[in-house]
Amino acid sequence: MIQRLVVRLAALIVIAGPLAAQIAKATPATGFQVGDQISLQVDGDTLFTKTLTVGPGPALTLPVIGVIPLAGVQRVDVETYLTQQLGRYMKSPVVHAKALVRLSILGEVEHPGFYAVAADVVIGDALMVAGGPTRDAKVGDWRIERNGERVWVGDPLRQAIAQNMTIDQMNLHTGDQIVVPREMRRDSEATWRIIGILVTLPVAIYGLTRLGH
Repeated sequence: MIQRLVVRLAALIVIAGPLAAQIAKATPATGFQVGDQISLQVDGDTLFTKTLTVGPGPALTLPVIGVIPLAGVQRVDVETYLTQQLGRYMKSPVVHAKALVRLSILGEVEHPGFYAVAADVVIGDALMVAGGPTRDAKVGDWRIERNGERVWVGDPLRQAIAQNMTIDQMNLHTGDQIVVPREMRRDSEATWRIIGILVTLPVAIYGLTRLGH
């Protein structure tokens, strides 16, 4: 009994170790990167109400005001930070700001493509931005890739989904790909059609041979 318990505990450590390490590594809030976007709205001021792209620095360039540095600013804190920055030029601005991460959502989803997804969206809802999975999707095996490397896959990804982790908490970057593979289904109709051809082909050949004689 004790030996069996030890084996089970060892297996749990082996499985949970990499999983916990990946989730712990991803959980801290993420800073801005070049290519991220910010949806900005300032009440009563159309000049600053637009979606802006983060440039080198990282930094944000605003009309009239110019460059606002974003180094060290977490994506979750962007609204508070921009309220403070705009408050230097405007009186008590009411600012609504949200960080957006541009992701590729590919494979078995209704509308594959590139989407700017809010960083505070839970990863399980990200697929819905692309219309959700198709009926042929193998959702349990979807993965997240960066520059051809799988950064989230298997149990760590399933655990992140179960914990409702956000894009920000998972440290996803602009340019990352969410890939939903296709469920491999056996087409029974096509299979029987092929079998029928294979069965009738020798008979047809035999008939042609008889006619030739």
